[in-house]
Amino acid sequence: MHNSTTAISPSLAEVFSTKNGSVYQSDAENCWYIDFGGKVARFDYRCLLKLKKAVAHFDVASLLMNSEPAADLEIVFICACDHFYILSIMEIIAFQELLDGTFTMLHLNQILHDCLYRIPA
Repeated sequence: MHNSTTAISPSLAEVFSTKNGSVYQSDAENCWYIDFGGKVARFDYRCLLKLKKAVAHFDVASLLMNSEPAADLEIVFICACDHFYILSIMEIIAFQELLDGTFTMLHLNQILHDCLYRIPA
């Protein structure tokens, strides 16, 4: 699943990584790069939020419990973005983990910044 062919620039800062993928931040380009499923895709913050919401929307428990004959793939498409993903149930779980960890790290970074650079009243 994770056979990326696109090289990641050394100027990018890794935000979060799992065994299935990584998210990198580019301050120079004001964007994020997601390396997942053999694909490196560039997202601005708005599209990254939309992607997280779309992936979090899947109810994995109901997908696993569904006994009806259906495809075990889901398509994640975000309006106003150039990228889409076709994911299996296991890839959905891995992608949810990657995006949840990324936003946790971004939130933690904001908390640290606020504490370190707080202007005394």
